[in-house]
Amino acid sequence: MVRVGTKWDGFKTSIFSVMTQKAQAAGAVNLAQGFPDFDGPDVIKDAAVAAIRGGLNQYAPAPGLPELRRLLAEREAKLTSVRYAWETEVTVFSGATEALYCAMQAFLEAGDEIIALEPFYDSYPAAAHAAGAKLVAVPLTPPTFALDAAALAGAVTPRTRMLIVNTPHNPSGHVLSLGELTAIRDLAVANDLLVITDEVYEELTYAPARHVSLASLPGMAERTIVVSSTSKTFSMTGWKIGYAFAPAPLTQALRAVHQYTVFCSAAPLQAGMIQALKLPEAYFEGFRRDYRAKRDILTTSLQKAGFTCAAPEGTYFVLADYSRIKDVDDVTFATWLTTEIGVAAIPVSAFYADQVKAARELRFVRFAFCKDEATLKAAGNRLATLNPQLPPGPSA
Repeated sequence: MVRVGTKWDGFKTSIFSVMTQKAQAAGAVNLAQGFPDFDGPDVIKDAAVAAIRGGLNQYAPAPGLPELRRLLAEREAKLTSVRYAWETEVTVFSGATEALYCAMQAFLEAGDEIIALEPFYDSYPAAAHAAGAKLVAVPLTPPTFALDAAALAGAVTPRTRMLIVNTPHNPSGHVLSLGELTAIRDLAVANDLLVITDEVYEELTYAPARHVSLASLPGMAERTIVVSSTSKTFSMTGWKIGYAFAPAPLTQALRAVHQYTVFCSAAPLQAGMIQALKLPEAYFEGFRRDYRAKRDILTTSLQKAGFTCAAPEGTYFVLADYSRIKDVDDVTFATWLTTEIGVAAIPVSAFYADQVKAARELRFVRFAFCKDEATLKAAGNRLATLNPQLPPGPSA
């Protein structure tokens, strides 16, 4: 019998796939996995089709199509005032997940530690594991999921090499404040740490919250790898066109890993995203306006059903406290909600390093509102049957 290695035994099927499968089996409205049930603008698709028909079907340059990298640098300068040289400091990846993976492989070695703010995207520990590094979790404080700066400082050891910071934050929807970011900056500079910032929801913040890139703070551009993606902003999650900004020496190391991982991302889809980045500012304004309306539809339905939740400051996720409805662990609740009520959500314990402890102590599930209004209203109708004798749930 062929011997099977055990290195990845601790990593199971992603909770996003699991809950989507449960939703499909139960005929539930799927508010679990964060993919839109609508496409982005047709002009983007048309550009990709034209690129295919025009012969752009071979390998793209490993760092990405030059025009795409130039437009990405221009957009980043407009959003954050940080200027990157597109030739040497911008790289296109097959999704933000690949960019995160390449960053950890490039800069972490066996025995190093990387600090992550918890709850976190489930690819973080997997990428750290692949590099032989240890992920150290620093919990954000519910229900607002604010940063505990003292806890973050206390997690630094002589082995700490890197921080990973996600804002706007998935799954909580919290947008880190300037004060929180300054505390992270001070810690990184004092301890000479590299920082990865996961900013895939940078275009999705709701006033008065405002996204600030950590790289824009004094002393941070030279030590920060900014990771983002076109998939959230243009509703094309299946295209997997991500990117990273970093100073040239860091970019050189990133590209070395990228070259031997996937080498390049799909050329015609990159061409489509060139057209996306040429859309007028009215597109981005409408994008945020539409998502704010979707957010308000879902949070209102959740509060009426007995959940406790606040409107998120960013992203397209809502974390809802279900403790007034049932006192069970979050995996049990999410499964029950899917199979019995017909609305699928993600148990928040999936975003924690110690999932057993989190499931025992926390009473939150995550809902995605990157759906059309008909889908959200259908979910609201099902949630309305959940516990009608409860008074409406308060905001967190």
